[in-house]
Amino acid sequence: MSDTATPLAPSGVFSVPGKDGDPSLREWLALLKPRVISLVVFTGAAGMAVAPRWPSIPIGMITILCICIGAGAAGAINMWYDRDIDAIMKRTVVRPIPDGRMPEQAALVYGVVLSVLSVVVLWLATNALAAGILAFSIFFYSVIYTMWLKRSTPQNIVIGGAAGAFPPMIGWAATMNSMDVLPVAMFAIVFLWTPPHFWSLSLYACKDYGKAGIPMLPVVKGARHTRWQILIYTFILTAVSLVPSFVHEVGLTYTVVTSLLDLGFIFCAFRVLTDQQDAEGVSLTKDKPARFAFRYSLAYLFLLFCGLLVDRVLIG
Repeated sequence: MSDTATPLAPSGVFSVPGKDGDPSLREWLALLKPRVISLVVFTGAAGMAVAPRWPSIPIGMITILCICIGAGAAGAINMWYDRDIDAIMKRTVVRPIPDGRMPEQAALVYGVVLSVLSVVVLWLATNALAAGILAFSIFFYSVIYTMWLKRSTPQNIVIGGAAGAFPPMIGWAATMNSMDVLPVAMFAIVFLWTPPHFWSLSLYACKDYGKAGIPMLPVVKGARHTRWQILIYTFILTAVSLVPSFVHEVGLTYTVVTSLLDLGFIFCAFRVLTDQQDAEGVSLTKDKPARFAFRYSLAYLFLLFCGLLVDRVLIG
């Protein structure tokens, strides 16, 4: 990797007040990465809903709120640490800190305070197991992924995917105060879904990542290698997605829905692999199949968990 691709160390060059004075509510909310939170909260709520025993409505709402706040807090810390590379990448340059709308120190304090608050409240409202998993997930995303893996290895997404996979376990633990096969399977599904999901994005955002010095797989190993990895991980995800069926935790509804979704994902992965490419594996069609695979992956995870909810909650 050339010198121009070397990751920049976080610095204080963006310590400026908001353009219009103090940051607005919109900026504070943007730090929480609301679009990412929505999927995290949904999978966390699903983990709670499929448990054999439901919590009371107030406890359930507090649990979901704590998962939401904890995930958002980790996102705020991530934005604080990544403010240098966010200022370089086209798709992140408009974030509050690099755009000058949020003082960096305020973002860090905000993230840390919300992290502690979410864990303590969840502990007091539910139990130590749920709070402990939430605390570890925040630490994993903020420190292990953001401060270490993201800038040091092309396996950043593979290992770092665990950070976003914990919510189903948190939701289950909050109501059961124990762990079982199904929430672990839900964790594994989200964990293995993450690489093909983000690698599809990285294929058409490769130049952005390379400019910022982030060793995403297409930057380090090339586009062709990444296309094969997307297909391989999609097959692995297919096998793991059917584990709840194999261990008789779900019925026919989940099995049929997931099988159809898996076939769709495999089709998308094959389209990415066979996209028109030059000698280096770079797409000649502006990675249209990769863009479609990325969008499909979002629908895939949402619909899979919907199928699980229908099977366990409505049909039983």
